Amino acid sequence: MPHLPRMKGWHFMRLLEERIQKDGNVKSKDVLKVDAFLNHQMDVQLFTEMAHEWKRLFAEKPINKILTIEASGIGIAAIAGSVFNVPVVFAKKAQSINLDGTLYATRVESFTHGKVFDVIVSKKFVGEGDHLLLIDDFMANGCAMTGLIEICEDAGATIEGIGIAIEKGFQGGGQRLRDKGYQVESLAIIDSMDPETGVISFR
Repeated sequence: MPHLPRMKGWHFMRLLEERIQKDGNVKSKDVLKVDAFLNHQMDVQLFTEMAHEWKRLFAEKPINKILTIEASGIGIAAIAGSVFNVPVVFAKKAQSINLDGTLYATRVESFTHGKVFDVIVSKKFVGEGDHLLLIDDFMANGCAMTGLIEICEDAGATIEGIGIAIEKGFQGGGQRLRDKGYQVESLAIIDSMDPETGVISFR
């Protein structure tokens, strides 16, 4: 991808929408593949621009740590951690959980994979006094974020905001979190997708 000039707000969001329309693959009215630049092959420069946009949107928040969930959220979160100059923690998917008092644990349903995962975070890395920005690549029904929020609540940490690269607005997860009072900043919000024409409509 050619070098991106630093953009803010509306201009960057339009650029991201154009990239999604160009390189995204609409598999059905509910499923969009963006593995060309987001969650298989990664456009690191685009990730950097996303991180700077979140840095602008959350400029007033005392964020001291970023929390995401494996696997596809890690790349974006790592770049964001560099821009915010804070550590990044990712919730790990676990085959089995040994609840020995050293872990926070919850269950997360994946819309993409149609499975329920146990996810864990060590108590060494998230706790009271942390001011967290939650980041993920995609939001559909919001189950992954709900799981991360549960971990933060168990830890006594403060959620300063939620950053999402692409939100499927028609599935309602983002709006439910906004209705609960969270500042959710999605850099692209999809209203609908047509698998026959490949056309993606944005909010």
